[in-house]
Amino acid sequence: MEPNGPIHTSHSIYHLIKSHAERIPDAIAIAAPGRIPLTYSRLFTHVENTVETLNAMGIGRNDRVAIVLPNGPETAVAFLTLAASATCAPLNPAYQANEFDFYLSDLNAKALIVQSGLDCPAVPVARKHAIPVLELLPLPKAEAGIFAVRGDEQPFSTQDGFAQPDDLALVLYTSGTTSRPKRVPLTHSNLLASARNIAASLQLTEEDRCLNIMPLFHIHGVIGAILSSLMAGSSVVCTPGFDTKKCFAWLEAFRPTWYTAVPTMHQAVLSCAPANSEMLRHCSLRFIRSSSAPLSLRLMQRLEEVFHVPVIEAYGMTEASHQIASNPLPPRRRKPGSVGLAAGPEVDIMDEAGNFLRAGGTGEIVIRGVNVTPGYENNPLENERAFAGGWFRTGDQGYLDSEGYLFITGRLKEFINRGGEKVSAREIEAALVGHPEIYEAVAFAVPHPSRGEDIAAAVVLRDKTRVTEPMIRDYLFGRLADFKIPSQVLIVDDIPKGATGKVQRIGLAEKFAQQLKGQFVEPKSDLETMIASIYAEVLGIERISAGDNFFALGGDSLRATQVISRVRAALQVDLPIATLFKKATVAELADEITRSAEATDRTVQAEILTELKTVSEEDAQQLLAAKVDRHPSSIVKEKRKLP
Repeated sequence: MEPNGPIHTSHSIYHLIKSHAERIPDAIAIAAPGRIPLTYSRLFTHVENTVETLNAMGIGRNDRVAIVLPNGPETAVAFLTLAASATCAPLNPAYQANEFDFYLSDLNAKALIVQSGLDCPAVPVARKHAIPVLELLPLPKAEAGIFAVRGDEQPFSTQDGFAQPDDLALVLYTSGTTSRPKRVPLTHSNLLASARNIAASLQLTEEDRCLNIMPLFHIHGVIGAILSSLMAGSSVVCTPGFDTKKCFAWLEAFRPTWYTAVPTMHQAVLSCAPANSEMLRHCSLRFIRSSSAPLSLRLMQRLEEVFHVPVIEAYGMTEASHQIASNPLPPRRRKPGSVGLAAGPEVDIMDEAGNFLRAGGTGEIVIRGVNVTPGYENNPLENERAFAGGWFRTGDQGYLDSEGYLFITGRLKEFINRGGEKVSAREIEAALVGHPEIYEAVAFAVPHPSRGEDIAAAVVLRDKTRVTEPMIRDYLFGRLADFKIPSQVLIVDDIPKGATGKVQRIGLAEKFAQQLKGQFVEPKSDLETMIASIYAEVLGIERISAGDNFFALGGDSLRATQVISRVRAALQVDLPIATLFKKATVAELADEITRSAEATDRTVQAEILTELKTVSEEDAQQLLAAKVDRHPSSIVKEKRKLP
């Protein structure tokens, strides 16, 4: 479906703003809490004046300028201004000095812009590298986003004037499985194509207003909220950042028609919904957008129940200038669990050999289009791996159904290789959050001496719940194949996340190392002591705690068979090997053996009582002795005195 209003076809950010300033000069471009709205005409004038100032300071086309600024309208306008004249490189204000040292040197930044009056650890780092530091001075009595720039003028400028379509507008970094982030250059053509795709897929018009709560050093906020809104000639409310307590006040004050966020933010917004029921009765939203992380079906349904608007799940990444696919708005079909249809770039599925797969075939998601980066900078090995025949390999696994809807099954580098079985962390997480007592979950790999990797999970429980780790693991059996069940489930207060609210899966094994190790608990019974001894002998470990998980300690299916065999020899208890997978700690296995023995004893006792009624007293004593010898548990032995 085509959008209801004009979607601009400019080839640079400067020309986009100029066109709107000429066509709809008095329309609001940017609003902010406690500020006068900024019109397109005033935005254009400010951009032109600031570009002149930057040129005088020696900053011109394709010069890289790092910005370390708090969220708000000034940051949005700083991005637009720098992109119009140079190359903007936004950095997370929460970085430490050592991180700024890497990014500023890696970028070869021409200058650093920070907000006046704020202490920023990037400043001494920039001075160490002889990078000029410019100060952005907000003008709170002026319109939202208007600022002055203060700094020393330089005697030269490489290229004055305004950026062209093939100039770099934005440089961002993507995190990976290695310690060195990848540098992603994005041209004006890349960014505007993506913004145009988003505006079209959401049917944005000049009447729309976006509430931005995403950080503006991230592609989701910069393109998904800011530039997509400006592409349609609509307005965007630039908040100081995500604040759960203020979200509903902003919804009421600004009457936005949509907002976009990651699932953790949506979940936080929902937590405040009961206290804002009156406002929800006259909510102005026409849809809610979710992107940058998987959205659970339950969260999607809950959002729609509370806000009474459709939730549109989209799929994007930095290398695609954000959007790749999106579910369509009603009345077209949305598919829960799917990230929708290709929304701009071409999308296909490729196997490891580079062959395209038919509908339903699972492989790597590949894309190509105007919005896709031309390639990582200074990274020929990664470019060779990621770009094949004009297609970009996303690193995500998924499939397209017969109607072209894209389903993501996991991140290839995040699959856990458990003894040769490839397990999707996302699949485990989806099963965990299906538990009514679990608020949030993450699955991750932990080292294992024989399997290579084992599976652990961390969960955050809802308030006033008493679920235990064994109860959670029991819940997963029957919902997942046995080999996908985490050996350990940690109950934690919080799951580590990045600044955008996205779970930081890499490094979780190290972060939770102490909890994974657990505290030593002495076996409390003779049975637990015996099982701990068997574990120690099979695994070659000297000291075993009652809470130690056999598989987390290094056990595998072969060693599990040895444990079951030794338990059978010692106790004459015949347990299926599946029991150890389900009851893997010393204490759990001891409890299970006790329950099994008690059940057996009850059966034997019933058999004895039945048979004693049909034989003589002498035969009865012989029968009883034979039965007891075959079932020599303590409970049966006590039945020798049966009448």
